Amino acid sequence: MAGDSADKTEKATPKRKREAAKQGQVARSHDLTGWAAMLAATFFFPSAFSGVQVQLTGLLQSLPELTKGNDIQKTQQIASDAMLGSAMAILPLLLGVALVVLIVGVAQGGARPYGSRVKPKFSRVNAFASAKRMVGPQGAWELVKNLLKTFAVGYAVWRSATGLIPLIASSGTIPLSDVVSALGSVLLQTIRWVCIVALLLAAADYLVARRRITKQTMMSRKEVTDEMRQSDGDPMLKSAIRQRMMAMSRNRMMQEVATADVVLVNPTHVAVALRYVAGRGAPRVVAKGQGVVAARIRELAVENRVPMVEDVPLARAINKSCDIGAEIPADFYTAVARVLAFVMTLRQRGAASGLHRRADVELAAAAVARSH
Repeated sequence: MAGDSADKTEKATPKRKREAAKQGQVARSHDLTGWAAMLAATFFFPSAFSGVQVQLTGLLQSLPELTKGNDIQKTQQIASDAMLGSAMAILPLLLGVALVVLIVGVAQGGARPYGSRVKPKFSRVNAFASAKRMVGPQGAWELVKNLLKTFAVGYAVWRSATGLIPLIASSGTIPLSDVVSALGSVLLQTIRWVCIVALLLAAADYLVARRRITKQTMMSRKEVTDEMRQSDGDPMLKSAIRQRMMAMSRNRMMQEVATADVVLVNPTHVAVALRYVAGRGAPRVVAKGQGVVAARIRELAVENRVPMVEDVPLARAINKSCDIGAEIPADFYTAVARVLAFVMTLRQRGAASGLHRRADVELAAAAVARSH
């Protein structure tokens, strides 16, 4: 086990993180949600309490009138109005707390249930694993966190209590309503400070949980490689498929050599097959290649009696600048036109096949120019 843990040096991939999330392995601090909800409640509670107080006061003021008569419907109406008013006063408190819980849950990795947490697992009831968590780093952190939380709550309560001593001592000279209001204000302030301190500890707890989950989901190089193979396919298989596709494409290209009008050669390293169809634009490159491919193009040209012209600069330039199936650029129109004219003249004489030199093309072009 130690060796396996030492091999896990790679960060978790997105797929591994999604699988871990499905298993409930998400950094989460329940204290963060609870204390955030309580802190939010302290801000909504005064208005909710005031609203409920107004409804109860109105209900108590109506009691003398209700005791004089025996109108049951009126009594029910007043009671229902008081209950509805109290519910509407409490509703912002409930909605506010629910919204805070939702936001904190989403911020911690999604507010959604994890079914795998409900499934029974032996590791959860394993006494050895539980003891290891208690005495390990996780248990030590839980102990430190609880001690800090207890100290923070105790200190906040002590400060509040010492602040209330003068108020309680002089309560005989202050109206009861003012004393109750002051006590409530101090109590709310105390709760808020406790919540803030607890939230800081909960944030630290979340960071610790996140570090622990990150460590648990680490992967070895082999696991990352295996996952890439599963998702993208075996590299060897992909390479074989790519080679097969290239071979098929090369075979189709070789079949086009038989339809070419001329093959430009270099004389042995480069071969470019051109075909020209009147009315369909400029001549196109139907096949090209170097080395072994060029040799095969020359062999097919001989077999299919396609004329070859040895023009080193033109063959190199077209091979470099043109893709298979593309028209030749305008810069080569004149040179290629001379070659095609030369080949057509040879075909009229019945002597087009074979290898011809560039000098022969230039001589033919010069003869045509003199004739004109």
